[in-house]
Amino acid sequence: MLNENQFVPYETTELPVASGPWLVFAPHADDESFGMGGTLAKAARKGIETHLVIMTDGALGGDQEKLVQVRQQEASEAAQILGMRTPVFLDNRDRHLHLSTVAQQQVKAAILEIQPTAVYFPGCFELHPDHRTTAALVWTALQEINNEEIVPVSYEILVQSPINTLVDIGAQLNIKKTAIAAYTSQLNENRYLEIALAMNQLRAATLRGDISHAEGFYCYKHRDMARSYAEFAERKIALYFDL
Repeated sequence: MLNENQFVPYETTELPVASGPWLVFAPHADDESFGMGGTLAKAARKGIETHLVIMTDGALGGDQEKLVQVRQQEASEAAQILGMRTPVFLDNRDRHLHLSTVAQQQVKAAILEIQPTAVYFPGCFELHPDHRTTAALVWTALQEINNEEIVPVSYEILVQSPINTLVDIGAQLNIKKTAIAAYTSQLNENRYLEIALAMNQLRAATLRGDISHAEGFYCYKHRDMARSYAEFAERKIALYFDL
């Protein structure tokens, strides 16, 4: 029977990848802050250059007038708070992101332009279709680029996914809260701040008692990327039944 530490670490890592630049793909404006805002703030403090690509226009995230422009402004403010470069907005239609040739080329072009040491994308158990499609698009692009020097890393947004790395964000918690607070349009729609922080508290469950909040990541090996995105997820689910 597998033990807890074969699913989740008992100790933290300072950062998922120690050098930059990093390239983060967010399905919507806010997912980067909800999911890994603390780690992004920690990376900025250590001088790591971080880039953000937002996949969709977020037009269905509420009824506010000129919502697309509002969310873009919020994303720019949050990125500044977290020490990131100005976001790139690809403006694919919200909830209509597909594994299309256009979207695949957008993702691939961003990776080739930045030449990052690490590429971040949502975890494989995310519920929102744009989250899962973003992950599949990045996975496919990384397979095509086939550069072993790039570390693929998945991050959690609002759902727990497989992880093998935990980052203590206690010292960055207030910065993360401030970045999330920039997304006023979305905080009016749901209790996203409380949900994100609850996720971080839950991820600290296997850590020392003085660590209150952590963010979870899966740092992939090159051999992981040789599999299909679906096969990787299926293999992780199967581990829970390896009794």
